[in-house]
Amino acid sequence: MVNTGMQLISFTCAVTGWIMAIAVTALPQWKVSAFIGSNILTSEIKWEGIWMNCIYQTTGHMQCKTYDSMLALPPDIQAARALMCVAIFMGWLSCTVSCCGMKCTTCAGDDRRAKAGIALAGGLLFILTGLCVLIPVSWTANTVVQDFYNPNVPLMHKRELGQAIYLGWASAVILMISGAVLSSTCPLMERDGRYRRGYAGRSFANSPASAPDPPKPITSNSLPMKEYV
Repeated sequence: MVNTGMQLISFTCAVTGWIMAIAVTALPQWKVSAFIGSNILTSEIKWEGIWMNCIYQTTGHMQCKTYDSMLALPPDIQAARALMCVAIFMGWLSCTVSCCGMKCTTCAGDDRRAKAGIALAGGLLFILTGLCVLIPVSWTANTVVQDFYNPNVPLMHKRELGQAIYLGWASAVILMISGAVLSSTCPLMERDGRYRRGYAGRSFANSPASAPDPPKPITSNSLPMKEYV
C-alpha cells in the first residue's frame, strides 16, 4: 500500500508539473522590461515570450502581437519553441505510460513484472520532460543575464527575468523529482538468481473476488430432545 501511495503522489505531482509547463509555454512573461536609470516611472511594461510580445500599460490596457517571422527570431527563442513543444508531447506520453504501469490500474493484467517496467519507463519519460523544460528556460535566462550586464546593449533593450522563467524552473524540478520517485517505486525482485523489476505481492487490479466460504453444517451440542406424547 505504501508503494501504491507513493506512485499516486508522484504521478499527481508530475501531472501538476506538466500543466505548469503548458502554462510556461503560453505565457509571454519570459522577458520583462528592466527599469534602469533615473526614470523609474514608466507608463508601460513590455513582455516578451516565445510566441508573442505584449505591452502592458498602467491604465490596464494590454496589446499583444505574435512574431512576424520565425527565422528572424534569436536562437534561444527558436530552441525554446521546439523544446517546449517536445516537452508538452512527452509529458502527455509520460502520463499515458505511467497510468498503464501503476499498481492501481488494470493495464497489463496480472503481469507484475510488465507493469513495473512500464512504470519505470513512465518515470524516465517524466525526467526527460523536465530536462526539455529546463534547457530552454535556463538558456533564455542566461541570455537575459548576459545582455543585462553587457555595456554594449542599450538600456532600452535590456530585459529582466520574467515570471515564466521561475515557473519553468519549478516545473522542471517537479517533473524530474516526480519521475525519479515514480521510477524508484519499481523494486528489484530476485528470481532464478537474478534481480528483475517487478511488484511484490499479488495484484489488486484484476484479482478475482474470493469465493464465499461454504455453509457450515449446524451442529448441536445440547442434550437430545425428549419426545412428548
